[in-house]
Amino acid sequence: MAGSVKVKLIRSMIGRPEKHRKVLRGMGLTRLNKTVEFKDTPEIRGMINKVIHLVSTEEKVDEAS
Repeated sequence: MAGSVKVKLIRSMIGRPEKHRKVLRGMGLTRLNKTVEFKDTPEIRGMINKVIHLVSTEEKVDEAS
């Protein structure tokens, strides 16, 4: 059962290492309080884990009827 993950940028990327900035830009998080939704995959989970101190996450389980 594949779900989805909502990711919201809650801390600024100013003064952060370039690797963190690239991860955030790759996820489409370019400004504070922006929220994006992704399919829950290991690749996305890895990106979230790199910048977990800058974002908040919310998991959604997609239920097939």
